[in-house]
Amino acid sequence: MDVVINPCKLRGCVKAPPSKSYAHRALICAALAGSGTVEGIEYSQDVSATLDCLQTLGAETERDISAVKIISRGAPEKPEIFNCRESGSTLRFFIPVAAALFDSAVFAGSERLIERGTGIYEKLFEQKGIKVEKSETGIKITGRLKSGEYEIAGNISSQFATGLLLALPLVDGDSTLKITPPVESRPYIDITLDVLEKYGIEITEKEKNGFYIKGGQKYRETAFDIPGDWSNAANLLAFNYAGGSVEVTGLDENSAQGDRICAGAFETLENENAVIDLSDCPDLAPVLFAVAAAKHGAVFTGTKRLAIKESDRASSMAEELEKFGVKTEIAENSVKIYGGTLKTPSQPLSAHNDHRIVMALAFLASITGGKIRGAQAVEKSFPRFFETLKSLGAEVRIET
Repeated sequence: MDVVINPCKLRGCVKAPPSKSYAHRALICAALAGSGTVEGIEYSQDVSATLDCLQTLGAETERDISAVKIISRGAPEKPEIFNCRESGSTLRFFIPVAAALFDSAVFAGSERLIERGTGIYEKLFEQKGIKVEKSETGIKITGRLKSGEYEIAGNISSQFATGLLLALPLVDGDSTLKITPPVESRPYIDITLDVLEKYGIEITEKEKNGFYIKGGQKYRETAFDIPGDWSNAANLLAFNYAGGSVEVTGLDENSAQGDRICAGAFETLENENAVIDLSDCPDLAPVLFAVAAAKHGAVFTGTKRLAIKESDRASSMAEELEKFGVKTEIAENSVKIYGGTLKTPSQPLSAHNDHRIVMALAFLASITGGKIRGAQAVEKSFPRFFETLKSLGAEVRIET
């Protein structure tokens, strides 16, 4: 799908889309509780992948427009394949959960998803007697997750920590999880702890980034309402920095979500010589790069992990910004964007099969005009994105 956007200024008020981060965790917890209702769901491709895996786990789901009712029929003796599609969080959350419940399990996904890595689990599980076999399109794990002492690096992805925090309360015996510094994306771990607490799971942080997890716990049935998503809302609020006037409701300024800093980051980009650390909010990188390009430029630190996202986001954005006449310098853990006058791209923009790249390019195209190829990638997290832009007055034409 190609999307053409003409220069325009967006105005109006919209409700924030529901948080995908909370949705994944709440849906898994509800299934582990045996039943429950999760309100405020948006059926993005990533959330749909988690719902598919819940069925493999043994949970029936009844879905309406924005809510999912979950009733567990009991875990099967031998599960079918867990199809994670392109969802990294789905894969990394379910691997330890499946290892806690089954003697073996097989996971499928796109080549890029499998390539993005489960390296932390491979090394960690080998130490615990769990075998991990990996191919281009799938992963097989053999062996049960056991209680004990676990230690993982904190500068790869918080999703590995979340997977273990979801799974270890299920096993017999108590466990500890130590996340070694530097710990990046800590807010995503806080989201996990928030959701687990609401489902009756007790986890104690006995030292900074060191967690005590009592074994043999039972998830408690509850009704969960998904909060607004700061990550995707940032891509709407960005239009205020291109002459627009967009209000996004349904956001909690005290949320555990790290991407709530987006408003302050946008304000920082109004100044010259801005420096912004993305260690705790890597999902904001594409839209902040785009706003920086439209303003005075900026230096971004904590960018190393952008290479293992849906695309190599630093390189992908550099390639697309060049089409707008913007220069980018990429170092091992930093990115420098040179601001200046944006030019209208003379060639189509590429989505790089990355939902956040699509949304960032939509912001830039609203200033200069432009065509985004592969824009269907936005359905991974925000399927109503272009519909929302139209409701705010954007001149959008979809070509299929």
